[in-house]
Amino acid sequence: MDFSTRKMNVADYDSALHLWKSLPGMGLSGADERSEIEKFLRKNSETCWVAEKDNRLVGTILGGSDGRRGYIYHLAVQSGLQKIGIGKQLLARCLDAFKKAGIQKCHLLVYHDNTTGIDFWEHAGWVLRKDVLIMSKKLKT
Repeated sequence: MDFSTRKMNVADYDSALHLWKSLPGMGLSGADERSEIEKFLRKNSETCWVAEKDNRLVGTILGGSDGRRGYIYHLAVQSGLQKIGIGKQLLARCLDAFKKAGIQKCHLLVYHDNTTGIDFWEHAGWVLRKDVLIMSKKLKT
């Protein structure tokens, strides 16, 4: 399968949003609006990537860091093109950028009923932690 990867930019937003909305298990919120993604990309320009096939966006990964830990958001690959290495390559690009930045550990969130996602992450060597819970608080109404 021929595909290429490159760093994501805000011009990719519409195609990325379309991809994210097309996939079950993707959690989208106000943080995924164009202006928010644009801010995220400015802050995390080395760790956000897209995959393209025939000049069409078919995969994304958003990686961000607080300078201490890395975080993965929205690793997504178009249905029908999954399980051929696109997600694995996007993940490798992001993790390599984290390593170059001195990040030693990375986290991600997966919905408990997203078994496809959990299977992918476990196959990629990630460990499901049962010792922590996530707590959230909205700061913007």
